[in-house]
Amino acid sequence: MLKFTPILLAILYALAMYRFSVWRTSRELDAQSTELADPKLKAMTDRLARALDLPRVRVHIYEIDPVNGLAAPDGRIFITRGFYRKFQTGEVSAEEMASVIAHELGHVALGHSRRRMIDFSGQNALRTALAMILSRFIPGLGVWIANGLTTLLAARLSRGDEYEADAYAAALLTKAGIGTAPQKSLFEKLEALTNSAGGTMPAWLLSHPKTVERIAAIEKLESRWQSLR
Repeated sequence: MLKFTPILLAILYALAMYRFSVWRTSRELDAQSTELADPKLKAMTDRLARALDLPRVRVHIYEIDPVNGLAAPDGRIFITRGFYRKFQTGEVSAEEMASVIAHELGHVALGHSRRRMIDFSGQNALRTALAMILSRFIPGLGVWIANGLTTLLAARLSRGDEYEADAYAAALLTKAGIGTAPQKSLFEKLEALTNSAGGTMPAWLLSHPKTVERIAAIEKLESRWQSLR
């Protein structure tokens, strides 16, 4: 029984971390966000809503500076104040902002936002269990190896989710009559922003696939759709 103790402790830790993470995320978003009220962007979200056969698509502004969009575990969509400023200054178009919103809607529809919270807890649990077990055999290196393995796992899961959300967004944008051009141009703008900032990557590109690979995946989808017509 004793040899299974680290695994049991890790499972209990995962459950506790999941509940705490959901509570903390929801509380922080409630305290630092307001519903987006922008006529130009509402015209875009209305087009997405019609394509989804929904009465409306609600978007909230999250009052932080990093350029990012996110989908909360409860299904709410957020654009950061930093991203919204890019739109206000004309650096990002309304259609490109719509592509971000469509991408985040994809995370919600595909269950990524809720699963990611579970993954976060599960990864911490796995890290804890591995560290306990490996440290018995490799003192001093067990924690380092456990961190490395779980980081690689998290990155792989994240990239897979991003490709799926990109594909969902591409289909939704096409159905809404917006098209995928803004989706691809936004990727290029964010990459250019990264290069001009001396390698400081916008938060929205962290843990995401390479820009050229994301664009290639979307164009592959477009070619497939064209062949089916």
